[in-house]
Amino acid sequence: MDVKHKKRCGVVRKVIGVVAIVFGALTIKSGGDVLFWSEEARIAAGDYVPAVLWFNFLMGFAYIATGIGFLRQKHRAVWSAMLIASTTILVFAALGLSIALTDLAYETRTIGAMTLRSVVWLVLSFLAYKSIIKGGSHEH
Repeated sequence: MDVKHKKRCGVVRKVIGVVAIVFGALTIKSGGDVLFWSEEARIAAGDYVPAVLWFNFLMGFAYIATGIGFLRQKHRAVWSAMLIASTTILVFAALGLSIALTDLAYETRTIGAMTLRSVVWLVLSFLAYKSIIKGGSHEH
């Protein structure tokens, strides 16, 4: 592998690591505000779905851990990102099914947020695979 390619993989790895960590911190902050800290945030959240909110809040910690793994070029971070993407899509599908089959109250921004989370983690998984696994990292 040429030096230019290796350098590009290193830059990609750093960018996706920082994106994952920032995304995780923002997820924990916004979810924590609604769950624990701010009555105003709870009211502003409207008809949030508690199970989805808890899932996203807890996943924020996994986002940060995975981002650190990206920065350290760990193969397991790639698999963690794929697991995050998969579970997010499964929770999103369960939400959709619940909405379709029940009279579940929800905010349309929840659909947007879950779409964003799904796309972000699919993209991060792909980029991590390309830069860490295919890019020649030998750290496991």
